[in-house]
Parts: sequence; structure tokens; C-alpha cells
Amino acid sequence: MLNTILQLSGGIGLFLLGMSLMTDSLKALAGEALRQWLVRFTDSSLKAMFSGITITVAVQSSTATTLATIGFVSAGVLTFSNAIGVIIGANIGTTSTGWMVALLGLKFSISQLALPLIAFGAILKLLAKDRLALIGMTIAGFGLLFFGIDVLQQAMAGIAASVDLSRWSTESLLSKLLLVLIGFVMTILLQSSSAAITATLAALASQAINLEQTLVLVIGQNVGTVVTAVLAAVGATTSAKRTAAVHVIFNIVTAIFAFLFLFPGFVWAYQYITFIHKMDPVLIVAVFHTCFSLLGALIFMPFIGKFEQVLLKLLPEQESSLTRYLDDSLYSVPALAIAATERVLLQTLTDIYRLFIKFIRGEIITPMINTNELDATIKKVESYLEHMSVPQSLSDQQRLILLLRLAVYIRVLRNDLQEVAQVELLKKQQILQELPLALAAQLEKQIEYLQMQPFSKFPIDFVNDLTQLEQVSSEQQEFLRQKIIHASVNHQLTASQTLELLAAQRWIVHLIAHTQKVAVLLQQDQEVIE
Repeated sequence: MLNTILQLSGGIGLFLLGMSLMTDSLKALAGEALRQWLVRFTDSSLKAMFSGITITVAVQSSTATTLATIGFVSAGVLTFSNAIGVIIGANIGTTSTGWMVALLGLKFSISQLALPLIAFGAILKLLAKDRLALIGMTIAGFGLLFFGIDVLQQAMAGIAASVDLSRWSTESLLSKLLLVLIGFVMTILLQSSSAAITATLAALASQAINLEQTLVLVIGQNVGTVVTAVLAAVGATTSAKRTAAVHVIFNIVTAIFAFLFLFPGFVWAYQYITFIHKMDPVLIVAVFHTCFSLLGALIFMPFIGKFEQVLLKLLPEQESSLTRYLDDSLYSVPALAIAATERVLLQTLTDIYRLFIKFIRGEIITPMINTNELDATIKKVESYLEHMSVPQSLSDQQRLILLLRLAVYIRVLRNDLQEVAQVELLKKQQILQELPLALAAQLEKQIEYLQMQPFSKFPIDFVNDLTQLEQVSSEQQEFLRQKIIHASVNHQLTASQTLELLAAQRWIVHLIAHTQKVAVLLQQDQEVIE
């Protein structure tokens, strides 16, 4: 019996490791595509649901899809009502694992094929780079997943021969509820409904349990996923809590309907409809699992608007508008964490530029500038970037490097803002007042591009204009410096006024250079993205 338990544990471990490798690699491969898909194909609840199904099937992880949804709701790119559709779709898409196990893992003995897949994937990971290395990890994970299923099946055959599970019949309501509880606990312990359902399918294929027991266990396993969602939302942003709430309510309500109506319907059909009775029980469970999620979609999709209103009232937004979507849970999908950080940095940059414009045009004075919120935002972004691990994808690595550079420039501009009072000195001198006004006009254009949704590439003409302004200011620096010194020599300026003007002139030249470098950097950023 001990050997059987060890074999069972090893099989589950191999499955989880394979699933983790495959999912992480697919998320890295599809990270940016995942982001673009959600932006383009979620403009209605129905399209959002199909997007959730498609993305989850592609990356084999409803968690990745859910986290992506959290990030884009927070960023304002995706409405919360459409996010509900994506989450419902993710619950349907995650049933693809059951179909994969039922049609391949338990129908055919592929353990001999699994080992070469693991070897080939590992070699590809070691020898190749970037996308090929990620594909290698995906292949190795796929092989490990099915090797784990084979080990699980053997262990379940041993359990069927040595343990009598007939006492867990589904004849009484209490027995059914106990089986639901067992399924619930299985998902919590394994931290994966896919692993719990796979172990259950292996037990069914080995005749350790019967079809009725399996169906009730699957209901409990689906409910068990809500614990992971709740734990992920503890201490997280309001968007994460709302998303978790959708997941919890969807699964619990669907489970109740499935227990009361879907389960009895499947049992009756299996007993009294001949062609269904002749079907492979494992395949019936895969159908049941999909019908479970489809039932939830039928219940919730017509009422998404009201569902959204209720959740918005129950969980009102409390975080800062700028930092509310810097969610730690997005770290597991690097492309999304990078996109969320980019959004905050671009808005922070916009806020800094607006302060410069207002001051140059005399709309505000130094005592009116309150930078406490700005400083808090910059500090939080820097902390968020510090905890972000280096992504595996080369394109994501390049995006992260550019974000780090942008964060440095924002810190430099924030320091420039401390000396914004220099503008008052420049505006009093006719030979110096043109530069700040020209800069203000360029900053206004930058803000227009920064506010575009989604953020688009800076036109090359605009970057060239700013570069030209930077060159002119640099070329004039020595000439204007000599003019100021000449005015001082002729006693038109005091010594202190001369020093102040020289410092102010140096400040505006540096500020123009910094804004030009930011524009060039953001243009590079878009070229990398495209």
C-alpha cells in the first residue's frame, strides 16, 4: 500500500511539474499576444467570453487569463462587465485539460512517447535561446504531464485492487455531499483543479471509483478553485478582489445548479439512454465538466450588467487612480506586469509635463505645486520594478530594460521640477524667454500622444522637431551665456542675478535635453513592441 501511495504522489507531482513548465512557457511565448488579444477582442460580453475560452486553451491556464483580465480592468483598457465575460470564458476554456487527458492521456499508452518528448524538450531548452528555448520547455512539460498521467493510472489500479470505495456511494444526500467535500479538499491540497480532475479521471479509468462518484467529485473540485482565487485576492487591489469575487460566485452558484440538475440528468442519461451508456465513462466526465461551465455561462451571461453593478457597490475602488493596477499577481505573466507598469509611468510623465506647462505659462506658482502624490507614485513604481523578475522572453526583456530607463528619466524630470522656479527668471529676460515657451508647446504635443489609448508610436517628425529644439538650445547656450556675462559687466545685472540667470539657462537647456531623450526612448519602446 505504501508503494501505491508513493506512486500516486509521484504521479501527481510529475503532472503538476509538467503543467507548470508547459503553462509558464506558453505564458512567456504568448505574453504580448495575450495582451493585444484582450485589447482587440473584448468589446462585447460575448466576444469577451470567447476570448477567455481561446486564451485559456492556448496557454492552458485559467489563472493566466484571469490575471491578464485584472491588469487590463485596472488599466481601464477593459471594462469590468467585459472582464466578467473573459472570466466566464476562462472557466469554460480550462475544461480543455480534461478533454486532453480523456482523449489522449487515458485512451492511449503514450508513456514511451513521453520520455523522448522530455529528452527532446530538455535538449532544446539547454542548447537554444529565447523562443526556441521556451518551446523546448513547453515540449518537456507536455511530456512530463503525460508521463505523470501514466504513473497516476498505475497507482489508481493498485488502489482499486486493495481499497474498497463502495461505501462512498452516491445513493444518499450525505454521501454525495461528502464526495463534494473530498473533491473540494483535493483541489485545495493540489492547488490545481486540473491535477485533481486528472487524478479522478485516472481513478475512474482504473475502476477505483464509478461514474457517479466521479461526477460529484468534479463538482467539488470546481468549487475548490475559489480558495486559490480568494487567497490571491487577500491584500491585493480592488480589481483583483472583484475578479476573485466573480470567480467565487460563478463557481459556487454553478456548482449548486450542477448538483441539483446537471448531475441527476447525466446519471439518468447514462442509465437509460443506450448510446450514452456505451460511451467511455472518462469521456462522459469530460463532457460533464464542460457542461458544468457552460451551465454557468447560461446562468450569468444574460445578467452581466446587473452582476457588475452589485460587485461595484460591494467592492468600491479605494486605491490611488495611478497605482491601483500595480498588482503583485501580475508578476506571473511578465508581459502584463510590464504593460501595467508602462501605463503608470506614461501617466506619471504626463502629470510632470502638465506641471511644467502650467508653470511656464504662469497658471500656477511654486507654492501651489504639491508633489506628495507624484513622489509616492514614483516610489511605488520603482519598488514594483525592483520585485519584477527578469522575463524569459527576449522581447519582454527589452521592454523591461526600456521601462527601467524610462523610470530613471522620470526621476531626473522630477528633480528638474524642484528647480522650476528658474522659469520666472527666464521669463524676465527677453533673450531667454523663448526657450521655455517653445518647450511648453512641445510638451503639449507629447501629452497628446501619451494619452492615446492604446499608446501609439511617436511620429518621427515630432521627435525630429524636439531634437532640433534640443540642438538649437545647446548651440545657443554659449552665446546666451556670453550675453548674460556682458550684461553683468555693463552693470545691468548684479553678481547674484548673473549667477541665478546662468543657472536658470543651464536648467532649461538640460530640461529640453531630458524631454528629447524621453521622446527618443518612447519611440524605441514602440519599435520593440511592434
